[in-house]
Amino acid sequence: MNFFERFGLPSARAICYSGFRDGQKPGGLYPSYDEVKEDLLLLQRHWKYLRLYDCDEHAWTVIDVIRNEQLDLKLMLGAYIEAEMNNFGCPWGGGVYEEKQLEINRKRNDEKIQRLIEWANEYPETIFSLSVGNEACVDWSGNYVPVNRVVEFAKKVKQHAKQPVTFCENYVPWLNKLKPLAEVVDFISIHTYPVWEYKHIHEAIDYTQSNYGAVAGLYPDKAVVITEAGWATNSNGRGINPENVSEHNQCIYYEDLMHWSEKNKVLTFFFEAFDENWKGSPDLNEPEKHWGLFYSDRKPKISLIEQDR
Repeated sequence: MNFFERFGLPSARAICYSGFRDGQKPGGLYPSYDEVKEDLLLLQRHWKYLRLYDCDEHAWTVIDVIRNEQLDLKLMLGAYIEAEMNNFGCPWGGGVYEEKQLEINRKRNDEKIQRLIEWANEYPETIFSLSVGNEACVDWSGNYVPVNRVVEFAKKVKQHAKQPVTFCENYVPWLNKLKPLAEVVDFISIHTYPVWEYKHIHEAIDYTQSNYGAVAGLYPDKAVVITEAGWATNSNGRGINPENVSEHNQCIYYEDLMHWSEKNKVLTFFFEAFDENWKGSPDLNEPEKHWGLFYSDRKPKISLIEQDR
């Protein structure tokens, strides 16, 4: 049974939303009410489900705008858990912290999980599902959290909130190390990025289907959704071949992915709504900055121009 049928929700398109504009970033300057309102009025034209990454000031503003403006949008709300142990194998040199910082992170994570529960209970008409973390168990994570700790978070949220609970992670850990977590969550959320794995655009949708099928086949009694799948539009060569990325390629992948997802009734959050220039290195061509279907100034890229025709 697919996610929509299992949890009694209408089938619709979904997208990852982080509204940080130029000069803004998590822990710094946050988007204002009017900026978030502008974003959501754009997004509601094409999408019903939004994924938010943390129960922070930004998420609070999003909830406020949806409620005050009576927008037809529903949220997957996450708690962005931080490193609780060192990951010495992190390929970009992060993932190693002093023990004092790890202790601070453990306390923060507990607080975030508690806030996730409280907001879920306060706004059940807006928040339709809950995630207890993002990419915290994959081998290359710079915010590594032990699987048993994530299991603990999932159990706690399930005990105290009514919405279905998940954990958002790259597809690979779900094939092995996350099996104990798969027994606990209400549904499984995977990330699939063919372009990060050096796939050409013409291999992309087949590769995504293969990633999805591998996980779904392993857990036939669980609904599996895609909480991240996207295609960058620029790259400096750091992890992604520049010749593989363009607005044209993003448009191909977006259209192929939406067609497949809707045909097979797979809830799929496209990554992502807007370019975010705070991400990654200072290099303007850093691929982390260029995943949006809109530029950071809110102008649409080719995918949305084609969709509106």
